[in-house]
Amino acid sequence: MELAYDRLGTGPPLVLLHGVGHRRQAWIPVLDRLAEHREVISLDFPGFGQSPPLPDHLPYEMDSLIAVLAEFFASLGLYRPHVAGNSMGGLVSLVLAQQGLACSATALAPAGLWTPAERRRALALVGAIHRTARRLNPTLTTRLSRTAAGRRLLVGLLMARPALLEPRVVFDDWQALVDAVAFAPTLAAGRTIVFTGGVPDVPVTIAWGTRDRILRRPRAELVKRLIPQARLLTLPGCGHVPMYDDPSLVAYVLLTGSEETTPQETTPQETTPRLPQARSA
Repeated sequence: MELAYDRLGTGPPLVLLHGVGHRRQAWIPVLDRLAEHREVISLDFPGFGQSPPLPDHLPYEMDSLIAVLAEFFASLGLYRPHVAGNSMGGLVSLVLAQQGLACSATALAPAGLWTPAERRRALALVGAIHRTARRLNPTLTTRLSRTAAGRRLLVGLLMARPALLEPRVVFDDWQALVDAVAFAPTLAAGRTIVFTGGVPDVPVTIAWGTRDRILRRPRAELVKRLIPQARLLTLPGCGHVPMYDDPSLVAYVLLTGSEETTPQETTPQETTPRLPQARSA
């Protein structure tokens, strides 16, 4: 099936995968920075954004999505590209690497690394956001998006600094959530998903915002048992969707996560990525 996507930049291919209920425009804050060093492909998952829903015979499950993405990669001539994703997209990135379809994976606040209780909590919060979006009429959403307080009300659970967003971005994201025909079946499928680990010979970076209100960071020891070579990072001051909170830091994490060609064993601890110091000409 065909997916809506944008493609820009030059360099090694890097595919960007959004979270549940979001769309490829979530990556706009980091695209220009990434495109200076990578060929960047951002896409809408089936039934989200501008992509059509899955065919009737395919359930909204991980196996279906991976099959669609493998076909999509082949159609663009991508062989084991670098992949990066946020939330649901982070989980999909890990699974793509697990199945040999990616040469590196960078996951920002990925789903799947949760306990049953944490999974119920996260899905309940995301489901509540979706129900609220469906109940608000567009006129009220427009009014709320025009004020900093309104933007905090609309997207404060997802982002640490919602006041930084343009009103039109907030409204369009909110409407995309309402229109996402794949949201309900995807959320339902998430009730049984747990990432079981096993990502051989692929560099993996996992980063968590310190102000994530949707997913609590799992213990580093748990992640290292599942993915021993994973590089674990924290994103200071960032929420669950960190691209708008700190575009420079997120772009740096995505670039460094997609530059390695061999995994490296690391100790089970989290670190904070340090941006390189600016140099005068």
